[in-house]
Amino acid sequence: MTTVEPRPTATATAGAREQSRARYPDAEGFVERDGVRIFYEVYGDGAPTVLLMPTWSIIHSRHWKAQIPYLARHFRVVTFDGRGNGRSDRPRGAAPYIEAEFAADALAVLDATGTDKAVCVSLSCGALWTTLLAADHPERVDAAVYIGPAVPLAPGLPERKIVGRFEDELDEDQGWAKYNRHYWQRDYLGFLEFFFGQMFNEPHSTKQIEDCIGWAQDTDPATLADTMSALNLCGTEAFEATCRRVTCPVLVIHGDRDRIRPHAQGAELARVTGGELVTLEGSGHGPHARDPVVVNRLLREFIAPPSPPRERTWIRGRGRRRRALFVSSPIGLGHARRDLAIARELRALHPDLEIDWLTQHPVTALLEAEGERVHPASRLLASESGHMESESAEHDLHCFGAWRRMDEILVANFMVFDDVVRDRDYDLWIGDEAWDVDHHLHENPELKRAAYVWLTDFVGWLPVGDETPLTSDYNAEMIEQIDRYPRLRDRALFVGSPDDVVPDHFGPDLPAIRAWTEEHFAFPGYVSGFDPAAFGDREALRARLGYRPNEQVCIVTVGGSGVGAHLLRRVMAAFGAAKERVPDLRMIVVAGPRIDPASLPAADGLEVRAYVHDLYQHLAACDLAVVQGGLTTAMELTASKRPFLYFPLRHHFEQSFHVRHRLERYGAGRLMDYATAGAEEIAVAIAQEIGREVTYRDVETDGAARAAAAIGELL
Repeated sequence: MTTVEPRPTATATAGAREQSRARYPDAEGFVERDGVRIFYEVYGDGAPTVLLMPTWSIIHSRHWKAQIPYLARHFRVVTFDGRGNGRSDRPRGAAPYIEAEFAADALAVLDATGTDKAVCVSLSCGALWTTLLAADHPERVDAAVYIGPAVPLAPGLPERKIVGRFEDELDEDQGWAKYNRHYWQRDYLGFLEFFFGQMFNEPHSTKQIEDCIGWAQDTDPATLADTMSALNLCGTEAFEATCRRVTCPVLVIHGDRDRIRPHAQGAELARVTGGELVTLEGSGHGPHARDPVVVNRLLREFIAPPSPPRERTWIRGRGRRRRALFVSSPIGLGHARRDLAIARELRALHPDLEIDWLTQHPVTALLEAEGERVHPASRLLASESGHMESESAEHDLHCFGAWRRMDEILVANFMVFDDVVRDRDYDLWIGDEAWDVDHHLHENPELKRAAYVWLTDFVGWLPVGDETPLTSDYNAEMIEQIDRYPRLRDRALFVGSPDDVVPDHFGPDLPAIRAWTEEHFAFPGYVSGFDPAAFGDREALRARLGYRPNEQVCIVTVGGSGVGAHLLRRVMAAFGAAKERVPDLRMIVVAGPRIDPASLPAADGLEVRAYVHDLYQHLAACDLAVVQGGLTTAMELTASKRPFLYFPLRHHFEQSFHVRHRLERYGAGRLMDYATAGAEEIAVAIAQEIGREVTYRDVETDGAARAAAAIGELL
């Protein structure tokens, strides 16, 4: 056995990393055994070590993506790609893929990572090599967890009988007849779509199916056929004898609607090993991906059962202070502004209210500057802003697609939330577009332990291009969740009025968005976080901010994310031509908290500032603003009755549909197209709009108080 020295992933180039991971490994490497290189990763440094075993080589170790970040916060986690997929080698023939080879690979990875013993967690066929490892090397296995085990201890599903003719040329190719060596060579993708549709038979499993099809294309039909030939060599009698030699604690998790391996196989494995059986009613073959929260909680409770503290304190109900946990979306700074305004109004109603904030940069910087208490667990959250930035191109963010590909991050962040609310009692949870909290609470309603408020400024995923089947599916799932558990959201507040809701449908055969929203939400009005009347004397405001009376001030800003750097550069390129048309022009570019001002070009007379804490005041004082298509900045300008140009990101459904609809209702802003507006066109638009008197509809000023009044009733 040869061990290739592990290397910290910090030395890897960013281009070599795939996007959307909630956590990257602390070390990675290869171990070589009998000429076959096996790739492994190590996360965290807790105890004990959890070895996430490979499953059938149709997918690689990324299928554990919903478990790794959570488990690595509490334990040390080791994963490896099974031979035949991922970054591990693909030897030819059936012999290299018998269960003994996978078990020996696991042993080699334990040795290479300096792991004396581990808790082994397996999925499906991984049960075979996990059992062999636990039986032959009991000193190396602390415990074993089997998820949907594919074990020959009970009859298979009758509809899969034809799989026994795997090597034969069949005269049919429907259903399980696709599970055939010859069919794979003809239509491998057709098999993958069928197989993973069976694996994830729960409704609304498009993302899990999509992931697995992608991972399965990291191997090839010939290699996969070799692995199948090897699996057929496993006999019932020999395997049962092996199971009886397993002496470590065992947990079996099996869905009762598993269409790959019947629940009876998992039940029999639990019986033979003397283990615990947890049945997931309604779940299929991949509950760790489809129902990750319940699986993660089961894993932690089995690996490290909680022990009661030696000393405890109980406080009588009337003596407890009111506590709220505010989960504020970190994508941009708009949510934080309105959330702060609502929090201030809540404290006015309940002066004893303690508020903890669970959020991420750049919101944490704003909250800390305002003297708010940011929960220390916020540092454990995976970056949603960073993910969105990684998904963007030049003034282009396929927002719905990026949100779907953030599923791993959302699971990881919900598990942080779950730990926080398990460790401390709160009277109230408030989620401002906290998609992780809202989705996974509806998937796991038994976890609700406090009053819960949901805030949003848009309702409905709207398709861009050919997305209708996917957006409709996500909308249908949300509607079904609300219909089934209407009690879960104690308050649902739409930040705006009913007319701000788009006049579209959720999808074919689904309700109209506005009618559904009016039925399920209350409408406190828009929450800007400030009263424009306070800036009635604009000249005094300008003087206080350092703007001279004769200047024509143009503020260029793209909000709190890093997606807008291309727009900033485009507008900066227009400065010279704009200055020729507006001699008194003073252009100030605000880079924001996630764009380095040094990365932007320099020009005489052009000012570049980093983060500006009270930017809304500068917007109220300016003669023109040039902004992206985000709602908050646009509505701050609308409330202050200032002219502005706005450039919605391409493929960004919220900015292109929801925000645009609202701005048109207010008669606010001039819509610009980044694709057709070059520097010259932008300069002309600046000259036409700067200082123009506007007649926008008034924006409500009591939205924060009305929202707080509705929320405060729960306290």
